[in-house]
Amino acid sequence: MFPKELESEAIFILREVAAQFDNPALLFSGGKDSITLMRLAQKAFYPNKIPFTIMHVDTGHNFPETIEFRDRLMKELDANLVVKYVQDSIDQNKAVEETGKYASRNALQTVTLLDGIEEMKFDACIGGARRDEEKARAKERIFSVRDDFGQWDAKNQRPELWHFLNGKINHGENVRVFPISNWTELDVWSYIKQEEIEIPSVYYSHKRKCFIRDGVIFPYSDHVNMDGEEVFEETVRFRTIGDMTCTAAVKSDAVTIDKVIEEIKAAEISERGARIDDQRSEAAM
Repeated sequence: MFPKELESEAIFILREVAAQFDNPALLFSGGKDSITLMRLAQKAFYPNKIPFTIMHVDTGHNFPETIEFRDRLMKELDANLVVKYVQDSIDQNKAVEETGKYASRNALQTVTLLDGIEEMKFDACIGGARRDEEKARAKERIFSVRDDFGQWDAKNQRPELWHFLNGKINHGENVRVFPISNWTELDVWSYIKQEEIEIPSVYYSHKRKCFIRDGVIFPYSDHVNMDGEEVFEETVRFRTIGDMTCTAAVKSDAVTIDKVIEEIKAAEISERGARIDDQRSEAAM
């Protein structure tokens, strides 16, 4: 049974964002956490439309299934979607394309994100990060202040006692907001089941061209720099969705949400263990 208080807390936070900030955005990746945020925002402001601009940073190396799902969902919700492209940052010489065997555009998203925030003049950005994901995120406040360079400083964060959320910021600062900070991966899946939320098909078991690198199964795509690895077909699913070049798959026969939940309960590694970008540094945040 999904804890009702987690939904209530998240809805309260979303309403506080609408009340305290002038131009907030909801960051959308096409993953289960940001899709959950979309449902929570629907419920928070029903029967009105979601009052936030929805911003997606597209690496150009996303799963095709994710992009198809994103476009369909935004159309169904009549949402105000803004897409910012990492390719534009590369073309403008603001970001440098990585080379080599492990090249990925995942880290380059930060440049595109910060440019998007500045261009759109967002004073708050709502994200789906959870404290259980990895070490750096465990330090985040719900209202997490960034300076005018987009940097996070632990000493510059405000106490959040008795659900008091302080959205006052100085000129140039903005805030990242994490309404589902206190949720776990299992909580998210339980909520998806309870609300019967549709999610991209790659979260469920399917056949896909893959290859093995460093003992890990990766999806094959034209964006990956192959190093002589053998491409084969495997039945897999993904626990988390990121840039295809750094998101690993897991063997699975879970074609239903109940099967997925069973797998998560039995898993010995966290979902972020399948994200190679998180393994580059404990300070990935």
